[in-house]
Amino acid sequence: MPIRHSIVHLIEKKPDGTPAVLHARDSELGDSQAIENLLADLNESYNAKQGKAWGFFHEESGAYPFSGWLAQYMEGNQNFTAFSRQAVEHLQKLMEESNLSTGGHVLFAHYQQGMTDYLAIALLHHSNGVTVTDALDVAEARHLDLGQLHLATRINISEWKNNKQSRQYISFIKGKNGKKVSEYFRDFIGCQEGVDGPGETRTLLKAFSDYVESEDLPDEKAREKTSALVGYASSQAKIGEPMSLEELSGVIDEERPRAFYDHIRNKDYGLSPEIPADKRTLNQFQRFTGRAEGLSISFESHLLGSKVEYDEARDMLIIRNLPTQLTDQLKRRKG
Repeated sequence: MPIRHSIVHLIEKKPDGTPAVLHARDSELGDSQAIENLLADLNESYNAKQGKAWGFFHEESGAYPFSGWLAQYMEGNQNFTAFSRQAVEHLQKLMEESNLSTGGHVLFAHYQQGMTDYLAIALLHHSNGVTVTDALDVAEARHLDLGQLHLATRINISEWKNNKQSRQYISFIKGKNGKKVSEYFRDFIGCQEGVDGPGETRTLLKAFSDYVESEDLPDEKAREKTSALVGYASSQAKIGEPMSLEELSGVIDEERPRAFYDHIRNKDYGLSPEIPADKRTLNQFQRFTGRAEGLSISFESHLLGSKVEYDEARDMLIIRNLPTQLTDQLKRRKG
């Protein structure tokens, strides 16, 4: 992925109310294999993160100036270094107002993937590790720990500039249970949530379950289509791209590539043409599982409503066509 511009600044800040101190770099990073590796690893770690939110810019204002600075940079009215300096000074100010925040190295990277321009911003932290030196000594070594990636955003600049109706050109790490610690970072970007990733994914899976039931598919076919859906959604999540409903429909049924898409449109589930895949919701969809007090139950999700029925009022599962091995055990016990 060609990197057009990149820079790193440092904000020193402890979560105790002390002032944040900015150490700003005065020039861009040069091209190197190291920065390419860092950005590739960052994207991989970012894509794997669960709990991301998707949205779009607030209207530019004194409270949300970031989109205006980004527009000035994209229009050539200021260079990348000046843009990143304005932005990181604003981030420093918001950090000082948030006692929960801690500092770190702030990476800004404008890069291309295919024909699409992206801006990635991430707060990076170090961890201490060990290494073996050329002299075969064991020594301490500090390294960037992308496993600690808690505050980061990726902006699809091309979509922002070319699709005025889009409400999902920004993604950012929301934090577990919407932690307040990430709110100042969302305000720094000036982002408002436009697409509920988990909610949209749940609606899509409900539409898929309805489709499988309406088609009266045998278990094996239903399992194949479930696997195709989850595989496509997971691959899109892995590269950080939303799912296209039309493309997904073709993946689910190559012989009737519009069947699932038409089902969605005819039933009016209210889904956007493209939706972000929420990995946690997808993982829950593949199987229902539960364990308690010596009881363990697990079954594939497509069986719900056919071989497995849930009676919510009586808190009861009704299972039909039990496995032969289980029925044999039960019969022997009864006898």
